[in-house]
Amino acid sequence: MSWQQYVDEHLMCEIEGNHLAAAAIIGHDGSVWAQSSSFPQFKPEEITGIMRDFDEPGTLAPTGLYLGGTKYMVIQGEPNAVIRGKKGPGGVTIKKTTMALIIGIYDEPMTPGQCNMIVERLGDYLVDQGF
Repeated sequence: MSWQQYVDEHLMCEIEGNHLAAAAIIGHDGSVWAQSSSFPQFKPEEITGIMRDFDEPGTLAPTGLYLGGTKYMVIQGEPNAVIRGKKGPGGVTIKKTTMALIIGIYDEPMTPGQCNMIVERLGDYLVDQGF
């Protein structure tokens, strides 16, 4: 399966009538493996900041998480595994795998829990596959 198929068929799938607003699989170095057409243009330093927070949990909390120039308030996560962010009625979930970041951006009516489930389920599968 291609990386684009993982985005199109797994991350952008329908769950209880809702879809993610945008999704991507990005290498730890910031290289785009695959993304939805709606995924925002991000800056390399935004990915660097996310990777730093995985290495040193809590570094993004004071300044916020930026992705595509959008600032998200960092909320609960799992050290070195998941970062979650919130902005108004939407947010972002980022799952770190061995080689990549699985990113899902959602907006209402999708719930944070639905986004977490989609992103983390694919992330866990890719970790099991060695990615």
